[in-house]
Amino acid sequence: VGVWLFYVQHQFEGVYWSRRGDWDPLRAALEGSSYYKLPKLLQWCTGSIGLHHIHHARPGVPNYNLQRCHDGVEPAQAVEPLTLRKSLGSLRLNLWDERAGQLVSFRSVTKPQGQVAPR
Repeated sequence: VGVWLFYVQHQFEGVYWSRRGDWDPLRAALEGSSYYKLPKLLQWCTGSIGLHHIHHARPGVPNYNLQRCHDGVEPAQAVEPLTLRKSLGSLRLNLWDERAGQLVSFRSVTKPQGQVAPR
């Protein structure tokens, strides 16, 4: 469970990654780590770690205040939640495509030159 939570908090469709001079720490926190919206029981069992974007923005916020922080900060509320169902699609996102600026599957880069694999 811990490995899955770590993986899905950093590997999801639409994730923000940047190595360039335009790297923005707040954007990296809010868009580079997921808001894994779990059912309330799972949220409680995991110490609210699904609110990972808040943890990255402000690591000192205790887990019992992550939801309150999310609810009270407008930019945090704008982050699209990642659901359990949608998170399963993250399993195919394995590599960062620098040119495209997105995560892609192994399959998409193993096709012969000139062919594009379905995403």
